[in-house]
Amino acid sequence: MTTVLIVDDQPLQRYGFRMLLDSVPDTEVVGEAAHGAEAVRRTAQLCPDVVLMDIRMPGMDGIEATRRIVAAGDRSRVLVLTTFDLDEYVHAALRAGASGFLLKDARPDELLAGIRAVAGGDAVIAPALTRRLLDAYARYGSARTDDPRLDRLTEREREILVAIGNGWTNGEIAARLVLSESTVKTHVGRVLAKTGARDRVQAVIFAYDLGLARPHAR
Repeated sequence: MTTVLIVDDQPLQRYGFRMLLDSVPDTEVVGEAAHGAEAVRRTAQLCPDVVLMDIRMPGMDGIEATRRIVAAGDRSRVLVLTTFDLDEYVHAALRAGASGFLLKDARPDELLAGIRAVAGGDAVIAPALTRRLLDAYARYGSARTDDPRLDRLTEREREILVAIGNGWTNGEIAARLVLSESTVKTHVGRVLAKTGARDRVQAVIFAYDLGLARPHAR
């Protein structure tokens, strides 16, 4: 059972999300919040698996609420869901520690899949946003080698980090580097642990910040 806290300043939106989540047997809505400050308090109280977070809300917005929830170090993971398809929101949400970013026009099955993925420790970004996100890092990122976290990685783990940054799945990494998928999974776990990344999205940001990865035609 995946527990969810719904955060949105619009009562009708919260009702719609609750109706959807209550319609499937493997999710449970444990609470709602109408603004960021309430979201931070209720997350601390309820410890949901996933916080379904809106961005634009009165008072504390969803970006700051996400930052505070992640900084608290609890197990709750944040999936940002917004109407606004703006790059600045995507960047800010992911840098704040969100594990995913979807638009509110996502299909119900896409939203449910995103919630399950985030609850399982994976990450998700709306396909329409992924390319623009990576293009932005290509434009503004510059290669760096001075980050001490790089020194913690073995040569193989650096290869894995670059592959993650390029958006390869574990299966693709295994095929291209001639490794078993279980070995790749172990390496990915070590890369996340050594770089302090919560999930693959955060590892992608790390790789792009260092100039280790660039958008490419797949």
